[in-house]
Amino acid sequence: MSGTEFDIIKRYFSTGDISRADVILGIGDDGAVLQVPGGKELVVSIDTLVAGIHFPEDTDAASIGYKAMAVNLSDMAAMGAEPAWATLSLTLPEADHSWLQAFSRGFFELANQFKVQLVGGDTCRGPLSITVQLHGFVNNGKYLRRDTAQPGDFIYVTGTLGDAGLGLYLKNGKFDVQGKDYEYLLQRLDRPTPRIGEGIGLQGVGHAVIDISDGLISDLGHILAASQAGATLYADMIPTSPSFNAYKELITEGTWIDMAISSGDDYELCFTIDPKSRDILHERLPNIPCTCIGEINVSSGLRCILENGKEFIPAAAGYDHFRGR
Repeated sequence: MSGTEFDIIKRYFSTGDISRADVILGIGDDGAVLQVPGGKELVVSIDTLVAGIHFPEDTDAASIGYKAMAVNLSDMAAMGAEPAWATLSLTLPEADHSWLQAFSRGFFELANQFKVQLVGGDTCRGPLSITVQLHGFVNNGKYLRRDTAQPGDFIYVTGTLGDAGLGLYLKNGKFDVQGKDYEYLLQRLDRPTPRIGEGIGLQGVGHAVIDISDGLISDLGHILAASQAGATLYADMIPTSPSFNAYKELITEGTWIDMAISSGDDYELCFTIDPKSRDILHERLPNIPCTCIGEINVSSGLRCILENGKEFIPAAAGYDHFRGR
């Protein structure tokens, strides 16, 4: 397909199902004009996805579009924010009609679900990469942060961990499996579920909150560093899905615990709460499993222990772009 940059914007990204009243001027000018509602503060996040780094080269375009929106929504969830506006910078090797159509379908599928309007962006030619900037609102002073964990807090995670890591493990041909479990794990890798409602529900309950993008060990470590605290992690209490459990004994690179706590891309929330807030937590988040996996300590460092009291030494510390896994 041939076409100019402006043809691409007009055909695939200039319209959507969401038209927000707080967008005064959207796509079509050099900048968007947006209105922050009274009594709200603006939360801004940005993430870049690069082919071969954040998703396998053979990932379908619709899933890439979906995930580009999902990872930014996950940041909004970790801040307790309601998403509102997005900008998109898209670098493409070529203007491929079928790829762009599928990408925009996946992107807007999730944007529409959370009432996010695309208000601007850029397109250019080069190696495939996608950058999304997301803007959201939170009531004045109600945003969540990383640096407020307190000694004695319980550590929780939403959902299950390790699914995306095992999905990538399977996709890379570590062993040959098919069926419903395989499809579920790939879905968790390619189309994570942003915990927007859960993040909003944690306002006033969660002390410190982060989304799990680079692995639990890495992201919990960010909470500990920011809060100047340590933690004890109950390693064999990490929640895993039935689909993960069906294959966990076949993992050869470390143990299933290593996979669950060190692999990234689950985009669940990790947070700390006062033990006295447990009942409030379950009232606020009745429709998603929340599992207590540890406790914040005064002494620095992260110690992983098993049910039998033995220490568990993780094989990896999570993902780092400039160190690798």
